[in-house]
Amino acid sequence: MRLDRLLANMGYGSRREVQQLVRRGSVVLDGAVLADAEMRLAVTPDLAARMQVDGAALDPPPGMALMLHKPLGVTCSHKEAGPLVYDLLPGRWRTREPAISTVGRLDKDTSGLLLLTDDGGLLHRIISPKRHVSKRYLASLARPLEGHEAERFASGELMLEGEDKPLLPARLEPLSERQAWLTISEGRYHQVRRMFAAVGNHVEALHRDRIGGLDLPSDLAPGVFRLMGPDDIAAVFAPAAG
Repeated sequence: MRLDRLLANMGYGSRREVQQLVRRGSVVLDGAVLADAEMRLAVTPDLAARMQVDGAALDPPPGMALMLHKPLGVTCSHKEAGPLVYDLLPGRWRTREPAISTVGRLDKDTSGLLLLTDDGGLLHRIISPKRHVSKRYLASLARPLEGHEAERFASGELMLEGEDKPLLPARLEPLSERQAWLTISEGRYHQVRRMFAAVGNHVEALHRDRIGGLDLPSDLAPGVFRLMGPDDIAAVFAPAAG
């Protein structure tokens, strides 16, 4: 890809602004200052380690994936009021092309592991119903569990209000009277909250800690993101441990 187009697509400015960057000697590749904004170069995963712009390492090139510890009060959609998860990323990333998108959503009142990517193929692989990538949530409940919930959730027969297709089997692991892990393999609208509502309970707090076999890192603080490497992406499609 042409250098000026690549950097413009990555949010470093317009084509003209990128050309000015190059003329100032601000773009360096493998230790050499680049002088031609129209030069073509291979967009490889190691490019961020080899190139600097204005003295800083190049942002991840297209094809990147992120894991974010989504805090409460932040939304994944303009349809909900409040700050967006994209506001937690570097400002210029909002103008990247292809755009960064969330892989599924967590609502404003749910915290935890959220994936984002500019790789449309990866996004669709993760959310594809054929993949059945599981997601685990820690639910804190308004009322004590009654003991029948795990069997109902695992039955594959539970219907949500307003729908005509039963849910796939889900696994409930009680931790206490009012707290439990719930692992699902679908992504219906507000599914976890609606599942507990269907058995006469109410979710007071909800946190997602796992997608597939990828756990939210214990050292990833709320509001902080981390680039995903090949092992992290592979873990999403791997069976969850335990």
